[in-house]
Amino acid sequence: MSSIRVIEYQSPVGELILGDYNEQLCLCDWKYRTQRGQVDTRIQKILNARFETEETPFLKEVISQFDAYFDGSLKEFDIPLIFAGTSFQERVWNELMKIPFGETVSYLQLSERLGDANAIRAVASANGANAISIVVPCHRIIGSDGSLVGYAGGTRAKKKLLELEGAITDSQMVLEF
Repeated sequence: MSSIRVIEYQSPVGELILGDYNEQLCLCDWKYRTQRGQVDTRIQKILNARFETEETPFLKEVISQFDAYFDGSLKEFDIPLIFAGTSFQERVWNELMKIPFGETVSYLQLSERLGDANAIRAVASANGANAISIVVPCHRIIGSDGSLVGYAGGTRAKKKLLELEGAITDSQMVLEF
């Protein structure tokens, strides 16, 4: 069985767990999300690997890029990724990667980009299953009415990320709790 090297990273918007699988980021997720166990089990099963706490040179580089992102000097990550999901989830996550820094789209718009406006619930579910937060920018997905909904890190973290990217100002969004 292979290993996924994991460490914790305290970001300005919440604590993340980072995972290195053969120098590819397989995990960058909120430590206290409700589905923590399900996400971890899925990743370990698909990659046939187990978590081991260990800082690696790759994870140090990931942290360096996150620090640059949070200080405003990095707009696009350059980190090799490996997804652990269904083919549909991976299609959704790849589409999320096309949303530029500082922009948002609605769940409906994302569904339309994937070719099926009626798949909005499945798209929202795949968005919620994303285990590589921020790098795969699921925080850039908002409700059709502009509300901040459905984020594993919580709506406060989502709001802070979108403000950091200049996608919203404090007066633009309504938080949904």
